[in-house]
Amino acid sequence: MALPSAEETGNMAEMEMQWAVKAMSHAETYMGLLRKVGPNNFRLCPIEDELYDDFKANFPDLNIKVLDENDFKTETAKAKWREFMTRYEHRIHDYNFGSLLRIDCTGDYTEDNSMFAMRTQFLCIEIARNRDNLNNNLSEN
Repeated sequence: MALPSAEETGNMAEMEMQWAVKAMSHAETYMGLLRKVGPNNFRLCPIEDELYDDFKANFPDLNIKVLDENDFKTETAKAKWREFMTRYEHRIHDYNFGSLLRIDCTGDYTEDNSMFAMRTQFLCIEIARNRDNLNNNLSEN
């Protein structure tokens, strides 16, 4: 495989910046909803019930309060997540789009409290946090 040309590298950097802007905008919107509306007063996706049940069945021991990146980044974890997410390829818009995910649910999005995740992973974790009342401390209601 050939290395990209300088022109292509410039385009990749631009695409990466566009992703970062979109991901940060998404994160800010989500935190706004948690604070203003409350975690139990909105739905993140139309198949939230099914996604929550499937996530809990497939990842019953995953600590969603404070995430361990190894539960997402090891080869074994990646394979398990890939198999899980592929089932939702045609049911979740941008199912594998990069998103920011808070590591510790008691905190905001910061450099030290954020990790890269796929959209389906974000949905699973945040739906579970909302339903398990772990995001209640963020609500202004």
